[in-house]
Amino acid sequence: MAILESAAHLRATDLVTPADAVTDASKGAISARLDRLPATRAIWKLILLLSLGFFFELYDLLFTGYVAPGLVKGGILTATTTGLFGTSGVASFIAALFGGLFLGTIACGFLADRFGRRAIFTWSLLWYVAANTVMAFQDTAGGLNFWRFVSGMGIGVELVTIGTYLSELAPRHLRGRAFAVCQTIGFSAVPVVAYLSYLLVPRTPYGVDGWRWVVLLGGVSALFVWYFRRNLPESPRWLASKDRLKEADAVLSRLEDEVARQYGKPLPVPGRAEPVAHKAGFADMWKPPYRKRTIMLVVFHIFQTIGFFGFANWVPTLLVKQGITVTSSLLYTTVIGLAAPLGPLLGYWIADRFERKHVIVFMAAVNIVSGLLFSQVASAVAIVTLGVLLTLAGNIISFTYHTYQQELFPTAIRARAVGFVYSWSRLSAVFSSFVIAFMLREFGVTGVFVFIAGAMALVIVAIGLMGPRTLGQSLESISH
Repeated sequence: MAILESAAHLRATDLVTPADAVTDASKGAISARLDRLPATRAIWKLILLLSLGFFFELYDLLFTGYVAPGLVKGGILTATTTGLFGTSGVASFIAALFGGLFLGTIACGFLADRFGRRAIFTWSLLWYVAANTVMAFQDTAGGLNFWRFVSGMGIGVELVTIGTYLSELAPRHLRGRAFAVCQTIGFSAVPVVAYLSYLLVPRTPYGVDGWRWVVLLGGVSALFVWYFRRNLPESPRWLASKDRLKEADAVLSRLEDEVARQYGKPLPVPGRAEPVAHKAGFADMWKPPYRKRTIMLVVFHIFQTIGFFGFANWVPTLLVKQGITVTSSLLYTTVIGLAAPLGPLLGYWIADRFERKHVIVFMAAVNIVSGLLFSQVASAVAIVTLGVLLTLAGNIISFTYHTYQQELFPTAIRARAVGFVYSWSRLSAVFSSFVIAFMLREFGVTGVFVFIAGAMALVIVAIGLMGPRTLGQSLESISH
């Protein structure tokens, strides 16, 4: 024990011996040094750069529901489908996105573990920007869905990588708030894309369909973020997990020096260096303690997606189905969308105060009640009020589980494991989009929200009964 504690006070280069003598304790010293860093401008700068990227990921992910009325109006898609798995309706467009997300997360999540957080973070952004640009010029349901699928693959890889990257760069005392800020900035994309859709989708500026402008504006803007993010450092934790301790120390030393200048006094002494698993693979996800966590998160993701995207992707179409015009539907949705960043912003004050699992369970209950009431109201005030509650609950759940799932697996397989469990939400969304279209046609808006309520009840059961506690613990201690 004394050896481990003293190791935490050394720089990684002091611990490095030949490659075959690299110890778990020396890797743990890197994490201990990171976790003791105070929340200075240097730390928040990294968080903000990652958050800007997340803004455009969510813009591209969530414009689906907002441009759907324009796709229907333009005759490319239909609001409902004649068969359960029809390929010409809005459901097929949504399914194509989540099909790509599923493949990107389950088959490509390992890339960030193999090649590094920074490289995959950069290239996946360029991938989905290019695919969405091509998609914006499609005139058939087949072409539209194919390129939405391709862009979904890039977004899927990016979403896994950014969560892993952020969890490893943020000190443990700041981890929950870092995700809250990241998601606050990210979900600011909701009112932006909603307002742009309100302005553009019903119109054809310069003879070009409005929905195409919405898609293209997101891609062009994302390229500016790519430019600013190119100087992000590699994750020292990832470098250490690959036995590249000299590089990890160099990256971390630069960050420590910058933090120390801003802090104005000596940095806190690192805590005890937790041992870090030397190597881990896919099979380790199915061994204690990870097996229970893997099963819990798979069940959670299958059903949380129904609640979150069942509302976010379908609300304009649901309102139109209730007899509200496309323009009015998009106006209501824009107002509701203003609440999107408020969920994680409110969560900033609870992120590192309450257990993640308890927050998820409570907000899932709020989702159930608000959704069932939403299906029964018709006035503008009631629609907007309940829509805001649904948005707040869904987005608080989102930033909380993004923090939570990153904490439950070791660095060596974090991106791969999170990609695997997260991929089930994408597979669920593929099928649930068709089920929601079927429920909407057969049972109306009420049937849709009864279906969503049942899914959120299963979220409560899974997280409430199987979720471990993680608040205030280091990533390494949670992994043992």
